[in-house]
Amino acid sequence: MASSKRIRLSGSDRQAIAGFRSVGPIGPTEQVEITITLKPKAPIPLNRSPIRTLAGSREAAQSREEVRHQCGASAESLKRVEEFASTYNLRVLQSDAIKRSVVLSGTAKDLGAAFGVSLERFENGTTWYRGRIGSLEIPEQLKDDIESVLGLDNRPQAKPHFRRKKPAAGIRQLQTSKSYSPTELAQLYKFPTSQNGAGQCIALIELGGGYLDSDLQTYFQQLGMAVPGVVSVAVDGANNSPTGSADGPDGEVALDIEVAGAVAPGSTIAVYFAPNTDRGFLDAVNAAIHDQQNKPSVISISWGGPESSWTAQAMQAFDTAFQTAGAMGITVCAASGDDGSTDGVSDNQSHVDFPSSSPHALACGGTRLDGSGNSITSETVWNDGPGQGATGGGFSATFPTADWQTAVNTQKFRGVPDVAGDADPETGYQVFVDGNQEVFGGTSAVAPLWAGLVARLNQALGTPVGYFHPILYGGLPSALNDITSGNNGAWKAAQGWDPCTGLGSPDGQKILSTLQSQ
Repeated sequence: MASSKRIRLSGSDRQAIAGFRSVGPIGPTEQVEITITLKPKAPIPLNRSPIRTLAGSREAAQSREEVRHQCGASAESLKRVEEFASTYNLRVLQSDAIKRSVVLSGTAKDLGAAFGVSLERFENGTTWYRGRIGSLEIPEQLKDDIESVLGLDNRPQAKPHFRRKKPAAGIRQLQTSKSYSPTELAQLYKFPTSQNGAGQCIALIELGGGYLDSDLQTYFQQLGMAVPGVVSVAVDGANNSPTGSADGPDGEVALDIEVAGAVAPGSTIAVYFAPNTDRGFLDAVNAAIHDQQNKPSVISISWGGPESSWTAQAMQAFDTAFQTAGAMGITVCAASGDDGSTDGVSDNQSHVDFPSSSPHALACGGTRLDGSGNSITSETVWNDGPGQGATGGGFSATFPTADWQTAVNTQKFRGVPDVAGDADPETGYQVFVDGNQEVFGGTSAVAPLWAGLVARLNQALGTPVGYFHPILYGGLPSALNDITSGNNGAWKAAQGWDPCTGLGSPDGQKILSTLQSQ
């Protein structure tokens, strides 16, 4: 590549994690892998997603394969990035037009020179990560090609959004609470009974931990069900690796599999394991979207972090991936977080969790649910008090309000969540993990719950609902249980959409009937 003026890569600024400090550069010969994502060669055709055909669009839905190719990167973009890599002695490990990505490997010294940064070791006394400070630089010729550069910094990017029910003390022992199996919750939420998700694949994104086949066998045997088909997919060297601790990522993995598998037992459950970095996270999402063997129709994401902990380039890359998924007929469900209106940020300000704040993800908030038989007797916003857990929700600082939300959201920015479901660990989900029976809550459980419902809807409709936010807000509010009591800190529940529980929890049969009537 000819010499060129270098410019700042927009949205790439990074600062050290609070409490960490640089102790110097990492070894200059240390090998590092990165992923460069490229911009789509053409606009992503969300207006042609399958659900728009159901909603009466006159434009025919494109096939999944057509959209995959249309949303890819151009051959010219790939070539320019490959030439740039060669200039800095970087090896091209993978160049994929459809995934819009180029995977590179090189020494810390060469990568630092290529992107105008120093890769350093940051420590806080107990742990460390490889990181950088400031913005990345790229040749000006690549400004219309490169969307993001991920992997130079390998800090942990996200955390799981589950809460384990623990023995209560004092007055809380006098309070009655009840846990539920996912199948009981499916009955309370009136999931369509004639469908079980057959023919669908639910993708689960996991950033650590693993599952035991023996746990799944025990769990589903207790429910009187066959173990659903579960496949493990390795991404960026990560794989199914149980840690033996239910409080760690194993708890998340088991919760996701067991909830999705119980409410959509006819589905295949594909579990994508990746490193907990922004690069690993996005690579797992793209692996699921473009998996030609399993072909998921819905993706469930129970990991995330405050928008303020992400780079703008990473959030843009995720959002573009979710747009691609929606255009291909893949619904993306994402947990809205378990730390109330602050999302765990200690600045006394309101924050929302990403990736649920992407307008192309179905953001799933949390409730406290009480039921009797097959009926809900009470459902309120999940909020167990300061430090104890509460549903995430509020308004994005990054993404503007989408047109489908303007009728209910008068703010300038995307409101979170869109929908809700039981998340209070006091009325939580019965799971089996690392050989033990547990009760978990958190919005982590709501994402796979909705993913299972989507799988049933897809089966019933004979076509995937995909990106169905427009019809969800336009024609489905009456098919959801409106939550009007409670708060998550700064925000209160109200009639209609609110930044605690969105449009409400599902009445699955009403949702299906409404979609069929369209």
